[in-house]
Order: sequence, then structure tokens, then C-alpha cells
Amino acid sequence: GDQREDHDSGRPVDPAYLSKLGVLYRRCPSMSAVDAIAAQRSYKNRDEIIVSPETMGPAYDEKVKMFFNEHLHEDEEIRYVLDGEGFFDVRDVQDEWVRIRLEKGDLIVLPAGIYHRFTTDINNVSAVAIYGSYISLLMFGSEKYIKAMRLFKDEPKWTPLNRAPDLEKNPVRKEYVSREDEAHSA
Repeated sequence: GDQREDHDSGRPVDPAYLSKLGVLYRRCPSMSAVDAIAAQRSYKNRDEIIVSPETMGPAYDEKVKMFFNEHLHEDEEIRYVLDGEGFFDVRDVQDEWVRIRLEKGDLIVLPAGIYHRFTTDINNVSAVAIYGSYISLLMFGSEKYIKAMRLFKDEPKWTPLNRAPDLEKNPVRKEYVSREDEAHSA
């Protein structure tokens, strides 16, 4: 099937379940709500990036495919949806995918070490999506446009580490797994 479809398992995902996975989800209808979370979590830097066929040229389609490769980061991944919608998929403790639909006004924080991937949704007309460095995917007719707002504790950095057996030895991954094992055994 198309990676951008809902793939609804029939199981609702609420913020309390996401919290058990270490994922923070908040509805932030205003920038002041984002600013408050940023201050609370010591995010000092922000940036925005525009990604489109015009700015990326022939690399655009490959970038979209790269976002859907399962990976982790050694830092938190913080994204605020400025407009539209898209999906983050995260792995739960049973190594099953949990699909999270995000839309305008949603903020998500993925913990360092969690396996995840991102895709836009099937309704890309006037849709915006978030992923990694890129937060908004908006189509004007046939023109695709992505604008991202990223928040960082330190200097802006986005380095995906694609899932592989050796990655289980990564100290950040091991810390995440250990934390989740403790949370789910309590």
C-alpha cells in the first residue's frame, strides 16, 4: 500500500500511551504555547527550512523516500506543525509500528533513541507535514512545498541513523531501551 495512507489499526492512540513510549504530544494552538514548552525543555535554537522540487531539484523524491526509512537520532526530535498534516510512525516496546497523525497546531517530541519514520499523508493538496528537518508540506496545484520549524537544545543538527543490528549497541539507543523496559515493568 501507499505509505501515505492512514493504515488505521483500529486502535486509538492517546497521549498517555505515547507518553509511555517517551513521546511527548501537545496541542499548541499558539506560538506562545510552543515558546513555553521550549523554555521548559531548554530549547535554545530554532530554524526553518524550505524544501520543494524547486529548491531541491531532482533530489526531492529521494529525500521524501529517505524520511520513510526507519531510523533514530541521538538527540530529541522536536517538531511543530505550522499547517496541514502528516504521519510519524514510532516503534512501541513490542517493536510494532504506532502511527501518529499530526496536523496544524500539533507539537511532538520524539526521545533520543526511538526508532521512527515520517511520511506525508495522501491528501497533499493544501497539506502540510512534519518530519526530521522538514515540517510543512504544502502543495499549490502541482507545486510541492515544505517548510519546517525545528527546535534544538544546542546547535541545529539532524543526523538520522538508519536501523541496523549494530545500532542496538549505540549508547543512546541502549539508554532509551533501558528506560522503556523500566517504565513497562513497573
